[in-house]
Amino acid sequence: MRLTVYLAGEIHSDWRTEMKAKAKALQLPIDFVGPMEDHDRSDGIGAEILGEQPNPVFHDAAASSFNNLRTEVLMQKSDIIIALFGEKYKQWNTAMDASAAIALGKPLILIRPEELHHPLKELSSKANTTVLTVNQAIKALAYIFE
Repeated sequence: MRLTVYLAGEIHSDWRTEMKAKAKALQLPIDFVGPMEDHDRSDGIGAEILGEQPNPVFHDAAASSFNNLRTEVLMQKSDIIIALFGEKYKQWNTAMDASAAIALGKPLILIRPEELHHPLKELSSKANTTVLTVNQAIKALAYIFE
């Protein structure tokens, strides 16, 4: 059995690289997918496909439509969603992706620091499980294969 895991969350730290390295070290049969990690490409994809937009609002709306398309396709093809809530960055997209995973009926693992317990309590109660670290999330994935 091979699983596809969508890694939702901020794109500014190396948590995805850490997750992939740990899964590889454990020889877990997992393919990882996720959002576009090139921030400039993500922000500019609408203008790249549709051409220059008349103002920043239209520029963002055009990019969002293509990013939402990409996210929805990859999430629907995924077996599990892991959503990481970090301490440093605003987490609106992570919350949206975690909510989409729930709406799609996809198994969801939340990774969030203890200090975010209160603001994420409702979302956490809807997830299949909530962990504090990437390492705990990897252990949860590894348990599936036992």
